Amino acid sequence: MSCAALALVAPAALASTTESSNWAGYAVHRSGLTFRQVTATWHQPIPICTAGQPGYSAVWIGLGGYSETSNALEQVGTEADCAFSGRTSSSGWYELVPAPSRGIRLTVRAGDLISASVKLVGHAVTVRFEDLTAHRSFTKTVHDSTVDVSSADWIVEAPSDCTSATICQTLPLADFGDAIFQQTTAVSSTGHKGSISDRAWSATKINLVPGRRRFIANGSSDLAGAASTSALTSAGTSFTVRYYYLPIPGGPYYARRASLPGGYLRHSSR
Repeated sequence: MSCAALALVAPAALASTTESSNWAGYAVHRSGLTFRQVTATWHQPIPICTAGQPGYSAVWIGLGGYSETSNALEQVGTEADCAFSGRTSSSGWYELVPAPSRGIRLTVRAGDLISASVKLVGHAVTVRFEDLTAHRSFTKTVHDSTVDVSSADWIVEAPSDCTSATICQTLPLADFGDAIFQQTTAVSSTGHKGSISDRAWSATKINLVPGRRRFIANGSSDLAGAASTSALTSAGTSFTVRYYYLPIPGGPYYARRASLPGGYLRHSSR
């Protein structure tokens, strides 16, 4: 390897690592720094589904939501789910947490190449979603009174089922296989554009490990869906989130009420 390539690898190696009960991927952040745009591409996952074992997974990018004190999150992405019958389903959506998600009226098929971005100017949030395989796109600008721009995020999530604005349960994670994020960039409020490993901010790698008090078991299985996040590529613009099974100590269990709405980062220790 050349010296230049080694220099590019260094920031990624310094990324901190944390665990979450519902997120896997990367978030970038720095005290006093805010962001105005985040972008990425990915192939819509092809979930492996089994009759009698429903599961859910969301792949998205967004601004905000990483801080434990966050009160908002602006995001756009796709969902790949397994119904109880074993049938798979794919869809596109956007969400301005704490408001509920909104479906995107575009047909999304497993394996399609997706390009997405979230851009914020003042309180105007513009989400763009493009299915590059089907050559169809969606753009929406929403004015939101509450926004969070303290982080940029590239995430695979175990979605939550919410009965109110503050009562949610994390759903069982579908076996989505691999989700590969590419062409990941963030733009700060000062106009600086960089990859996840850019030295202008700090990067945190997040692994999804179901939290005992926030997880709904999948049927009677003593295994839970988890997800590990790879290191960044040398340019800091690509990484993989991989599904795996995790044994549940003491057998299956059910979630208790969570104190945060769905969408937010939930640390396993909380």
